[in-house]
Order: sequence, then C-alpha cells, then structure tokens
Amino acid sequence: MSNELIRMQGVTRVYLTEEVETHALAGIDLTVNRGDFLALEGPSGCGKSTLLSILGLLDTPTAGSYELAGVPVHEIDAEERARLRNQEIGFIFQSFNLIPEMSVADNVGLPLTYRKGVSAKERKEKVMESLKRVNMEHRAGHFPGQLSGGQQQRVAVARALVGSPSLLLADEPTGNLDSENGEAVMRMLDELHAHGATIVMVTHDPRYASQAARRLPMLDGRIAEAQAA
Repeated sequence: MSNELIRMQGVTRVYLTEEVETHALAGIDLTVNRGDFLALEGPSGCGKSTLLSILGLLDTPTAGSYELAGVPVHEIDAEERARLRNQEIGFIFQSFNLIPEMSVADNVGLPLTYRKGVSAKERKEKVMESLKRVNMEHRAGHFPGQLSGGQQQRVAVARALVGSPSLLLADEPTGNLDSENGEAVMRMLDELHAHGATIVMVTHDPRYASQAARRLPMLDGRIAEAQAA
C-alpha cells in the first residue's frame, strides 16, 4: 500500500452566481501521506473550508485532479463518490451535527447503516468500541440534548471513527467549545494521530494549529509555503 493518501494537482473551485465569479480555490497542489496531521489556517474567506469540502467529497473541483487512496475522484460518478466517502472519510464538524431524536449509540452507528455486509451485532460492537475510545460508552443510551458541548463533540469524534476511515476531516472542531473542552478535544486528536490517524483540520486558532505536524497557511484560495508546527 502506498504511503500517499491524498494527491491534488491544480485544483480550482469557481462559484458562479448572477454573473459574478468567485474564485474560492486557485490552483491547489497538495500531497498528504498516511499518518499526517495537517492544519489549514487563514482568515475567513481564504478557501480553507472549500478545500476541506473537496477533500471530503462534499464538493467537486472546477478543474484539476484529486486522488484519494489511489482513486481518481475527479473521474468517478456520484454513487461511487458516496461509497468512497463512506468507506474512507470521517467528519468532525464545529456544530457536532448530531441528530437530537437519536441516542448517542444510534448517532455513532449512522455511518455503518450505509455499509453493506455489516450485521446489527457487528455494528453494535463497533459503536461501543468507538465510544470507549472517547470515554463516552457510559452515555450510549443518552440523547445529545442531555450532554454538554464537550461531550457532544466526543460523540461526534466517535461517529467519525466508527467506520475506521483512512482520513479524518475536522472543520473547526473546537469552534463551539470553551477553552477547557477545546483543549480536551485537541488532546483527543493528538492521541488519535499518535495511533496512526491521518487528520486534516481547519482552524482559525493558532494555538490549535501549532499542535499539528504541518501547518498550511491559506490566502486568496492558495496555499502559502507549508510550515512545520
């Protein structure tokens, strides 16, 4: 297996609205190896969230090529993209994105409901294993509204991990948390990285960006020279 997980070459993203062209990304070249921990940082509107959306197969580039785990993403159809996203990518969002009417265990198990060949027994085992990794197994039967913000983000991390993805994408994972809970989530990401996880994180906070192994400053849709953290 190649150590290279992500390869982007000349990726651009242009949005057209009422005859106005917005160039969100302007020729991104990016390589990410398995086990990397990257922080995309920069001011609002610099393109970092657009880049994360394309990395996560939630958006498509206007031009350029993107390979994920050896698959040329720019050449596959929507169905195959959805399958690849479910198999290879785990998402951690700023707003947690937990479903209020579902228990913690059911929220965590959601990605596995779209996987073929995963039995109910296997899904339950994977859910509990994932919750144990974030010290939330005792809350499996609770609902999101019964948890603190920090606890909800831990559940969101467990959901991202449950399918054993190749890549974790974290979009401002500390944005809705106080400093204590934010630091706890970052410690958890550090631990996951230490155990081999590949992480790309968007953050506007230089304190958290400095915890990544590589910092990629962005400005005007371009990546500036990479910095070691």
